[in-house]
Amino acid sequence: MINARKKTSRISTIDQNEISHFSAHASDWWALQGTYAPLHKMTPARMAFIKKALGDLKGQSILDIGCGGGLVCEPMARLGAKVTGADADACAIDIAKTHAQDQNLQINYFCGAAEDLAEKGLKFDSITALEILEHVSRPSHFIDLCASLLKPNGRVIFSTLNRTWKSYGLGIIVAERVLNWAPAGTHEWGKFIKPSELARMIEASGLQLTTASGLVYQPLHGKFALAPHDLDVNYFMVATKAK
Repeated sequence: MINARKKTSRISTIDQNEISHFSAHASDWWALQGTYAPLHKMTPARMAFIKKALGDLKGQSILDIGCGGGLVCEPMARLGAKVTGADADACAIDIAKTHAQDQNLQINYFCGAAEDLAEKGLKFDSITALEILEHVSRPSHFIDLCASLLKPNGRVIFSTLNRTWKSYGLGIIVAERVLNWAPAGTHEWGKFIKPSELARMIEASGLQLTTASGLVYQPLHGKFALAPHDLDVNYFMVATKAK
């Protein structure tokens, strides 16, 4: 499928307000009970989905874009992937580098946005773009850039929040204002993306949508779990690039 959107030489996907918000809490990235505690709780389910979607990670070149402090980079590296973590927040990248060194993990961290990587002409076997689409300034362009960063037959995993009243209640009211799982203002409901919208952006980029799955919180067990048919709040989409 040919992408009908007109390409421009330099369009920024960075929302500086978002960067400033996350940078203020960068020291908390590896605190299990800190600002990013929900992401730590998500890690087992995220990794289960990544392994199912991408198969054997050993030897794969994988870009984790919007990597933050490296919460997904590190388990992928332990599974043998050649991981590049990228984030526009310099503070997060500093934290990620230090933590990886402490763990004796070889991870290539890069401070910059998707457009910076694309300008370098880099290509990867797979890309993970987790919980970032709702924080960039131009999601459709960000997806175009992800497509350009994939090798032929490459796969990209997106995860984001659905724009429903349920996601507003659970993702903002409960998570930010009741449980204090995230600082107030971390999410803007208007930036959440419906699965149908994401599917159209994926197809317009020239990628082919292959899989979708939900991610739900199980309060009785205190953990997140995959829910293939419940995309009401958090969800994944996997897309592939043709030869």
